[in-house]
Amino acid sequence: MCTMNKPYVVCHMLTSLDGKIDGEFMTAPQCMPALLAYGNLRAFYECTATLYGTVTMAGSYSDGFVSDLPVSDIIYPKEDYIAVKDAANYIVSIDPKGTLGWQGNYIEKKNRPKAHVIQVLTEAVSNDYLAYLRKFDISYLFTGKKQLDCASILEKLYSLFSIKRLMIAGGGLMNWSFVQEDLVDELSLVIAPVADGNTTAVSIFEKADFHSARAPATFHLSEVTKLDGDSLWLRYTVG
Repeated sequence: MCTMNKPYVVCHMLTSLDGKIDGEFMTAPQCMPALLAYGNLRAFYECTATLYGTVTMAGSYSDGFVSDLPVSDIIYPKEDYIAVKDAANYIVSIDPKGTLGWQGNYIEKKNRPKAHVIQVLTEAVSNDYLAYLRKFDISYLFTGKKQLDCASILEKLYSLFSIKRLMIAGGGLMNWSFVQEDLVDELSLVIAPVADGNTTAVSIFEKADFHSARAPATFHLSEVTKLDGDSLWLRYTVG
């Protein structure tokens, strides 16, 4: 396991019996106890930051996708910008090319703590998008030229924001990106007793073309807990 300065990283997901993390199974009545348990268990891990991929952010947290940005008269250096470094909670938004829309630099959702937004970018982002983030005083980090450097993300979250415990919560591409580089300490799965056989729904882990080849990731079961409604909570250490 990695020994660099980084947060403790737990990947915490709600899944169907067939390993999916989205789709119709989430609306089934039999999924509701698992869904409730999944939300409640977030507090168990005491993470001060949660990381999501671009698609998850656009669908659930950001103001969709931005378009037709005004041209900025100010040229911003492609350097990290720390708007708030002492927030109680953070949402880490993976957005390599700078596509997500925003209405402010904090996100508040029902039953979730208020969280300051940290945008994670690559140098492929436009200057106009940096100006857009500055307008809302949103923090942002650079972690690669065209592709994300996951190790750099963790190092910067630890050193610049003092984040000691980080939760990764999807999607499948983001989950695998960190497992791929052996950067996840624990996998937490809440499994609902439902399945829909949907072959287009996203799986817990999804490999992209840009991911390098590696041996299959291995996990070691540390705890099994039966939850309400025939759901299960499985905890694994990674590696």
